[in-house]
Amino acid sequence: MPQKATVTDTTGKRPGYGQLLRTRGAWTFLLPGFAARQPFAMLTISIVLLVQHTTGSYGTAGAVSATTGVSMALFAPYSGKLADRFGQRAVLLPGVLVHSASGATLTALALSGAPTWTLFLAAVPTGASTPQIGPMVRARWGVRLQGSPLMQTAAAFESVTDEFTFVLGPLFATALCTGVDPAAGLLTEAALTLVGGLLFAAQKGTQPPVSALAGHARVEHSSALRVPGVRVLIVTFLGIGAVFGGMQVSLAAYTESIGEPGMNGVLYGIFAAGNMLSGIVCGAVAWKAAPQRRLLVSYTALALMASGLWAAQSVVLLAGLGLLVGVCIAPALITGYTLVEKIVPAGSRTEAFTWLTGAVALGQAAAVTVAGQLEDRLWDGAGFLVPMGGTVLALAVMFLLRTRLVPPSVGRTVARGVGHRVPVTVD
Repeated sequence: MPQKATVTDTTGKRPGYGQLLRTRGAWTFLLPGFAARQPFAMLTISIVLLVQHTTGSYGTAGAVSATTGVSMALFAPYSGKLADRFGQRAVLLPGVLVHSASGATLTALALSGAPTWTLFLAAVPTGASTPQIGPMVRARWGVRLQGSPLMQTAAAFESVTDEFTFVLGPLFATALCTGVDPAAGLLTEAALTLVGGLLFAAQKGTQPPVSALAGHARVEHSSALRVPGVRVLIVTFLGIGAVFGGMQVSLAAYTESIGEPGMNGVLYGIFAAGNMLSGIVCGAVAWKAAPQRRLLVSYTALALMASGLWAAQSVVLLAGLGLLVGVCIAPALITGYTLVEKIVPAGSRTEAFTWLTGAVALGQAAAVTVAGQLEDRLWDGAGFLVPMGGTVLALAVMFLLRTRLVPPSVGRTVARGVGHRVPVTVD
């Protein structure tokens, strides 16, 4: 049975990355977890480059890729729920096999010139079976660090890891598709998912226990959505996804309009760098303010920064605003994930994490579509209205429902939304 980290090793000390990485058993899931989550960031761009090469249409390529993203967003929470109920290994083993087979099938269909509808058909299981390694790693941290002040540091560490993945993954996939073969990106993604996923699944000693309520004969597993705060966080993360998707399309359109398409990678890199640096700092700070208050403050700053993007009329100004937007995203993401640890019972946390990850993916897919339409139909830079609209609407919902983000008091038992009949003490 998985062992917890010794809380006394960190109590009374300032949380730091050094302490976090010295947590007993952490490296056994961190290294295979990093290898297994890397393909996640390669999937979208690999599909776009492959399908565009075989069909000659960016529209078709984007639509097939979006289908994969929407499918992943819709099915990921169910994968998380199954992982909470039956264990991560039981979900990962068939999942990586289906994903690898689906990715290979999609590749074969594209290369053979199959009808377009078959590409969409293959995209659905490819997205639905995408392994949710990030949420699973976060759930393992939750087991190791239960009751430890290092949970905030772990959330920051995971956010930085995600950002590093999304910087490295697309570059690797693009290099493979353009320098080796248009199919190399997706085939490599499928192979890495299979190998990395199996290695991660093999780490049975650190996976969250599936019998947290062992000894009680009658246990009901219900959705993490029954926790009101999770629903608020989903809206919050939809807005963050709108920033990612809107920035991707709008930066590409803006740099194309000024005749400097090569600046797209530079500007997006500045945005991602701001996110990574902010995440590192956020995890190194011993916060005293309540997490729900930090989320409101950081999200307000994010909405304000995102609201100025559409008015930027120069590369320098856009780079500066993009940096500030990135700086504001990390604290919001980190605090949102931290709140899951406080408002969701342990038996439903993997599912809750996948809802949030899926919300980002869904918000990103919707933002890409809407921003693209705005760029085509209105003026250059109109797509930047999407990050503004998404964050402002999400902030309004969060402010109105902010009381639902307040963690239960110490010692208070949760009787609703936990998915079982046995009272659980919430830390």
